[in-house]
Amino acid sequence: MNKITMLGTGNATVSHIYNTCFMLSTSTTQLLVDAGGGNGILAQLRKANISIDSIHHLFVTHAHTDHILGVIWIVRMVAQCKGYQGRLHVYGNDKVMSVVRTIIDMVLAKKQLDKVDERVVFHQLTDGEEFDVGDMRLTCFDIHSNKEKQFGFRALLPHSVSLACLGDEPYNPINRPYVEHVDWMMCEAFCLYAQRDTFKPYEKCHSTALDAGKLAAQLDIKNLILYHTEEKTIDTRKQTYTQEAAQFFKGRIVVPDDLEEIEINVGGTVSEPYHASSY
Repeated sequence: MNKITMLGTGNATVSHIYNTCFMLSTSTTQLLVDAGGGNGILAQLRKANISIDSIHHLFVTHAHTDHILGVIWIVRMVAQCKGYQGRLHVYGNDKVMSVVRTIIDMVLAKKQLDKVDERVVFHQLTDGEEFDVGDMRLTCFDIHSNKEKQFGFRALLPHSVSLACLGDEPYNPINRPYVEHVDWMMCEAFCLYAQRDTFKPYEKCHSTALDAGKLAAQLDIKNLILYHTEEKTIDTRKQTYTQEAAQFFKGRIVVPDDLEEIEINVGGTVSEPYHASSY
């Protein structure tokens, strides 16, 4: 089964939910995409019952704090995990590679750095590069950000299911060949268009739920996942974001909570989030 586990769904400044990152899984492969802004990633993985020794692939979209600082903790835990077998493959653009390597060289102890050299492989990606991650075939693409060099990707999963992750900024039409007609599109939606005067998404180079719905309709997408949101409307986010995007997009819309699982197949399902209180 192909699925996404949303480890976090929030933007950079959230404190009641976690920063946007997720695990993309097939029956044989797990790909962690980003890791949030700190060691909170360890708590999210624990709540999702994902062990460090099961993580062997990590795609880092860009070097903003809310996406890359958790990567340092993943690398550290892999380095010191006694039961870790195999290697961790970290994928990202040249800026990501530079930032990750600089931070770990500055903050990790020598014995941890020695283990990093043994256990971690860093793959510097270029725009349009194709590569295999287990039974997934990924093509990365530069989103042409004006703020920070950032890569999204298109993934071909088992059973010929396609998924595009657009990163956390508005879509650039130059990337249409990577995104058009996919089965699933993951798109940031900073807030509702109806609340744009409150949250100022366009000033921050972000989109709204309405924008995401328009885009999904234009690109002939079958299923739309909205993420990287504000957190002040968490209690109503599922309903209101879905309703706004549905004004233009008539396919399936998923507005997940942290720790929610989404089955990434045609006609897939969404499970209830795993709450820490049930631990």
